[in-house]
Amino acid sequence: MYVEHLSSTINLKAALEELKVDAGGVSILRDKGKIHLIKIVDLHVGAANILKQDALSIGADLAVPRGTVTALEPKVSAILIANERQLQLLAKKEKAQPFGLKALAYELERHCHGQSTVDIEIMGIINANDDSFYAQSRFKEAQAIEKIEMMILEGAHIIDIGGVSSRPNSQSVSPQEELLRVRPIIDALYAQRIHEKVRLSLDSYEPYVIAYALEKGFSIVNDITGLANDEVARLCASYDATAVIMHMRGNPQTMQENPYYDSVIHEVEQFFQERLEKADKFGIKNTILDCGIGFGKRLEDNRDLIVHQKHFLRFGKPLLVGASRKSMIDQIVHAQCDERLSGTLAIHLKAIEEGATMVRVHDVKEHMQAIAVWKALRG
Repeated sequence: MYVEHLSSTINLKAALEELKVDAGGVSILRDKGKIHLIKIVDLHVGAANILKQDALSIGADLAVPRGTVTALEPKVSAILIANERQLQLLAKKEKAQPFGLKALAYELERHCHGQSTVDIEIMGIINANDDSFYAQSRFKEAQAIEKIEMMILEGAHIIDIGGVSSRPNSQSVSPQEELLRVRPIIDALYAQRIHEKVRLSLDSYEPYVIAYALEKGFSIVNDITGLANDEVARLCASYDATAVIMHMRGNPQTMQENPYYDSVIHEVEQFFQERLEKADKFGIKNTILDCGIGFGKRLEDNRDLIVHQKHFLRFGKPLLVGASRKSMIDQIVHAQCDERLSGTLAIHLKAIEEGATMVRVHDVKEHMQAIAVWKALRG
């Protein structure tokens, strides 16, 4: 006899099937192997004590501050530790409990079966401007088409084209100037029917430019303002386009002026909830959520959003992360923009591990290889 300590990140379903466990057992045991850590903020102390006992009764647990049992404070924060099956059972139990636990039960249900099983998609970046923070992503018409064709060969699922830089302190341009920059590329792609080979995305929040791209085969609107403009929402709905809803504090000219959050996770969650309701109101069928790494965020905010991607799976939408060669890497390891590929891969693989299903990148080939190896290691 010998013992193997297995990684918690393995494909447990595959491992169980390899043991020839019966199908019903695979389902039960797989759920038991999926651990949830859920932080609950401002929980009524009475609710905390009830939830603690209910959690213990099914084999889960609730971490609470000292003094909770004697109601030292009227409200507390707590961390629930439960596997998938326990979370389902606990959600059912709390629907009959007081002190706001019924509402919490429905919230817990939204976190059950949260991990997406869809394939990871790569969005390649093409910038049709002269001031993007990464010089090697800037292309004119002929160069852009050549680079796009190369990205498609390397495995890109989406090509994202932008005519205006959104780096901190970047200068805004008129819609007319923006269209002047991207129009030659859009026209060339349409003439060559590239939209039949790969999905095309426009990185813009200007209706004037978006309407032109949607007429020319583009099917995704990557809006860094998160559908702030009603006309952008109308265009997405009328062309049946997918809207990328991104969170940004302020605008590119002001977003890095001392940003601060009591809870960046909570603020981004509230923003997504509000904008998804708006998207639904306008009749937009498909949306993607982007927490906006580097857009009005400190290093600690970016870190929290990356490692807690799983939290946003509650919305049931694809999650996009775009940290490619961004300055947060320099804040960690002091690397110039052209030295940040390794850091980019580390961030994106962590985000994928935590639930992201799309990554926006400058380096398609390297990401395809890294994700393939990551998948193989996880079985």
